Amino acid sequence: MPNRLADATSPYLLQHADNPVDWWEWGPEAFAEAERRGVPVLLSVGYAACHWCHVMAHESFEDEATAEFLNGRFVAVKVDREERPDVDAVYMEAVQAATGQGGWPMTVFLTPGKEPFYFGTYFPPEPRHGMPSFRQVLEGVDKAWTGRREEVAEVAARIGRDLAERASVYAVGSGVGKAPGEAELHAAVVELTRSFDERRGGFGGAPKFPPSMVLEFLLRHHARTGSAAALEMVERTCEAMARGGIYDQLGGGFARYAVDATWTVPHFEKMLYDNALLLRVYLHLWRATGEERARRVALETADFLLRELRTPEGGFASALDADSPDPASGRNAEGAYYAWTPGQLAEVLGEADAALAVQLFDVTGTFEHGSSVLQLPTDPQDGEAYARIRAKLFEARADRPAPARDDKVVAAWNGLAVAALAEAGALLERPDLVEAAERAADLLIAVHLTADGRLLRTSRDGRAGANAGVLEDYADTAEGFLALYAVGGDTSWLQLAGELLDVVLLHFTDEASGALYDTADDAEQLIRRPQDPTDNATPSGWTAAAAALLTYAAYTGSARHRTAAERALGIVSTLGTRAPRFIGWGLAAAEALLDGPREVAVVGPADDPARAALHLAALRSTAPGAVVAVGEPGDAEVPLLADRPLLDGRPAAYVCRHFVCERPTADPVELAERLRD
Repeated sequence: MPNRLADATSPYLLQHADNPVDWWEWGPEAFAEAERRGVPVLLSVGYAACHWCHVMAHESFEDEATAEFLNGRFVAVKVDREERPDVDAVYMEAVQAATGQGGWPMTVFLTPGKEPFYFGTYFPPEPRHGMPSFRQVLEGVDKAWTGRREEVAEVAARIGRDLAERASVYAVGSGVGKAPGEAELHAAVVELTRSFDERRGGFGGAPKFPPSMVLEFLLRHHARTGSAAALEMVERTCEAMARGGIYDQLGGGFARYAVDATWTVPHFEKMLYDNALLLRVYLHLWRATGEERARRVALETADFLLRELRTPEGGFASALDADSPDPASGRNAEGAYYAWTPGQLAEVLGEADAALAVQLFDVTGTFEHGSSVLQLPTDPQDGEAYARIRAKLFEARADRPAPARDDKVVAAWNGLAVAALAEAGALLERPDLVEAAERAADLLIAVHLTADGRLLRTSRDGRAGANAGVLEDYADTAEGFLALYAVGGDTSWLQLAGELLDVVLLHFTDEASGALYDTADDAEQLIRRPQDPTDNATPSGWTAAAAALLTYAAYTGSARHRTAAERALGIVSTLGTRAPRFIGWGLAAAEALLDGPREVAVVGPADDPARAALHLAALRSTAPGAVVAVGEPGDAEVPLLADRPLLDGRPAAYVCRHFVCERPTADPVELAERLRD
């Protein structure tokens, strides 16, 4: 019989709906049940595309004997970390503090008062490599709970106090310093060069994650200063990723990370947020250099988003699973959809083209069973043959069992996708991409935005989930709306962005220090209010909000929003020089702040090609965080456009800082030159 998760909206929770474990969703009912029975809570946190989450589910949560023991002595709570990032963040901090590492599935034992007292991640069904089995862990925790309850309560209370004390660290420190200046941004670049892998691109060793936010900072730093070192780190990293197995050489799009230092073997899950962020990085690299590879990867990644992640409602699904059925064995295997053997190539292509494909894609047996993930170590000499082979393999791969898709729509990640697709559509003259961005934004308004102006974090099949939006949802959705305004000039997007950012100022910001919290002041109270300015797989809500606040202030002249952005960026002065790899989005926002940011007002009749040419020249500017407004002369709805007349009856562009403008120009070439200065 299905358990309580059968009514969940999360695909991850639904994956566990047929477990013999008597799962509860996170909520007061589960903890009340633990209090009533006098038992601890097992909190298990994961997400739908998580390989080891699937492994532990098959090994332990589907086992009748394990489930019987678990159900009799615990209340089991299952959480999708993508639906409840606040719950995940609070308890992951405890796991990392206690064990020195973290990951998913996350396994935490709590008192009925939500205080953690024992931690871990994946536990195997049998003892292995010095790791206890999951059954041993359950038995040990049960023994401690029943035999040493006072000791467990003391440990839980101490951990709870430690976590609560951590909550004030950033609030105290963020108001001390100013937003970073020239010296701090230069120091961040110097620090990045120390961990940069000059031979293989990226930073550090294995595993390697796409450093999209750091790359965005380096591109802006190069645009502002002309730093050759900054640009070189971007170019080498982007080329290495685009040639490696982490990039899908047939269908476009990036896997979550590479397990090695050479970008060869990916962890095959494909996440919406990675691809939205990397689409923007490659687009901006092309804008800065004109490099054709960057343009191709940007377009292929955009097409991947539309082809494989777009939902019927117009939003974008969260992820594609790493696992899929292996045609040979019928069992789920990581990467089975993407890997090829020479024999499989020959079946699809014939001997001659297969021999060329083996060489072209470096099919030399990446994995033990003789299959390879496809790479592109060198550019093909015969472009026609490459296109033919690629098309045939892509068509043949479509007949394989595809990875499962986590089709829930997350507001924050869709905001990132909206921004990336809107920019790509405008810069690469692909109106279908702008239309896709607008449709996704419309879904966020129709389904995620409540009548009182608050955001809900997720939806599925056009039905909103119950979980309140967190800071990154407001910040990244505002970022997407601001990008739509920049490329289309529809003032409703600017207005909506402002309304979301007002919620950020009212409900997420500490007025005394300028620090930001991940959850609203009226959200569910956890053992501590989560707060973290550092980037993880996505920009932190803190720095994403600072960036969006700065952009909105540049459009409107609002001193309130600009001051909030500057105060929020104070934390970057400290963290950016010590750990720039983990606050790249904040550094990128600081580059925009130091540049002004440059405000570009383009005025003229909507149907005038001369206005369109000026608008495109402005959008193609590499000026850090350039803010582009387009509209009719004297448009009073947008302060940046107010009092900006035509130039001798022709469309004109004004380049400004803090609303102080240079003389207007009607020449797109001259505009581009001014924005390069």
